[in-house]
Amino acid sequence: MAHFKVQRLARPALFDERLADTGFEIGWDFGHYGLVPPSEHLHPLSSVRQGWEASRLNFGQRTLLVNRFSRSWLQLRLGAWRRGRVFEGSEVSPTYLRQIDVACCPITRESLTHGSGIGSDASVDRVCDDGAYAAGNLALISRRANQAKADKAVDQLLALARQGKAVPQVGQECKASLTTEEWARLAVLVSFATPMAHAKAACMPLLVLPPNRLRVLNPVQSLQLILSRQFTQAGHGRRCSSIAGQMPSKETRRAFDNFMALLLERRSAANRPAGLLELRQSLEDLWCDPLINSRWQRLALGLTSEACERIVCAAVEGGLAGPSMRWISPAVATENWSLASRGFVTGAANAERSSNADANILLMPARKTH
Repeated sequence: MAHFKVQRLARPALFDERLADTGFEIGWDFGHYGLVPPSEHLHPLSSVRQGWEASRLNFGQRTLLVNRFSRSWLQLRLGAWRRGRVFEGSEVSPTYLRQIDVACCPITRESLTHGSGIGSDASVDRVCDDGAYAAGNLALISRRANQAKADKAVDQLLALARQGKAVPQVGQECKASLTTEEWARLAVLVSFATPMAHAKAACMPLLVLPPNRLRVLNPVQSLQLILSRQFTQAGHGRRCSSIAGQMPSKETRRAFDNFMALLLERRSAANRPAGLLELRQSLEDLWCDPLINSRWQRLALGLTSEACERIVCAAVEGGLAGPSMRWISPAVATENWSLASRGFVTGAANAERSSNADANILLMPARKTH
């Protein structure tokens, strides 16, 4: 039997060595899945093509099963590499993308499509734009919402929500702007993955629940999430009593009781949700009530960030936060986000040009079970 030794072709000097290696690995994985890289990466000097050709020689017809999650994973890695962005590959995999998959955009609430080239197509977003493509910083939203968000920070999104301002979209099919409600939901989504001052985070209404596996960095928002979910299952009386016992003063205990009583009243008055999606949206819609926000802020601003951290930690450890929540230390939460370099590969200032030549505290929703 003949044996073939696959060698990488010589690369031009303009390529950063790490970026070229990454391109080769991406091309290798395209070949392992039996897929062809985009045409702009198929010229002879492309490191992606070199990896792809080496993979085809190595695997032949023994390719991996292809689905939309593996396709999305490859496209995300390719896009991150071309722009010099960090892609944390030890956790972010096709399996991870399946875990964060949703049928409905949390921002626009429209059903997501796939590969149609229209605004409702599913799009993986880096929630914190200064972070890498890393576990805890990714959410699936519509292409329309992703393009509207771009690299806007929380304050910019809040300003657009207050103004109800439209932003022109890119592409023929994506011209519809976001509504005031959608801008507000987008601002809340970004706030989860953005470390904020306690007083600022305390005033954010919970207009959108954190998508699966998204990491909530602000302790007061973690507490807000736990309390909002208390009346979705039996035994909430016992759980609320236990959480109330964690309040640090009579004033915060009174504010807690007033807030939870109103939340229960509004929750009971709402129509009974038919399914999980309807339940999720009904909880989000409760926060459109000004009185709920007023009572929440009275409680939240009466607590410190440290107090919220202690309450949240006790709730998670005591099983009061629900089965889909777990605690991760502040250091672990963002250790792979590359925040120091704003999510860019270190020393890759010319990554885009090179690729063009190549043509706090956290509650994290646990893994879905299928």
